[in-house]
Amino acid sequence: MLRKADVVDGALKLLDAEGLDGLTMRRLGAALNVQGSALYRHFPNKEALLDALADRIVDGLGDPLPEADWRRQLHVLGDRMRSAMLAHRDGARVVGGTFAPGLNTMRGADRAITALCTAGLAPAQAGWLAFALFYYVLGHVIEEQALAELPAGDNWRQRIEKLDADMSTHYSAALAALTGADPGERFRYGLQVFIDGVAQQIDRGGS
Repeated sequence: MLRKADVVDGALKLLDAEGLDGLTMRRLGAALNVQGSALYRHFPNKEALLDALADRIVDGLGDPLPEADWRRQLHVLGDRMRSAMLAHRDGARVVGGTFAPGLNTMRGADRAITALCTAGLAPAQAGWLAFALFYYVLGHVIEEQALAELPAGDNWRQRIEKLDADMSTHYSAALAALTGADPGERFRYGLQVFIDGVAQQIDRGGS
C-alpha cells in the first residue's frame, strides 16, 4: 500500500532527476506506478505535496546544536540549511516556494530563536532575526543553484558584458570579485556580516 512517506520519497527522487519544473503529479504517479488518485489520497494538490517535500529537504535542520556560543550556533544553522538545500536539485526553489511551515522548519527556527534569546534578545527580536537569517540563506542558495543550471559558457560576466553598459571601475572590480569567488566563500562572508550585525544589536540591548 502506498504510504504518504513513499509519495514524498518518490517526489524527492523525481526532483533530483528532473528538477522542479519536471515534477508533476502525472510524472510522479508514473514513477511510483500508481494512478493519480492514489497520490491525491495523501495530498489534495501539488502545493500540499511541495510543502511536505520542502520540509523533507530541510530534515535535520532542527537537530541539536553544538555546545557553543550563539555566534557559532548561528553559523552551524546557516551552513546546515545551505547544505540541505544544495543536496537536492532546485532544493532552494522548493523551500522558497512554500509557506506552510513543517516540523523540520519549525524546529530549525526554534533553535535559532533559542540561541538568540539566550544571547539576550527578546523573543520578538529573535524571531525577526532568525527569519532574516533563513531568508539570507534561502536567497543565496536560490542564486547558487540557478547559476549551476546555466549552460556551459554562460555566466554573469558574459551576460552583463552583452548589455554594453557604461559602468564604473568600482562596479567592474566588484563584479570580477563576485563572479570569481567560490560560492561557499561568498556565503560565509555574508553570514559573518549578518552575525556581526546581530552582535551589535545585542550589545545595544536589542534596541
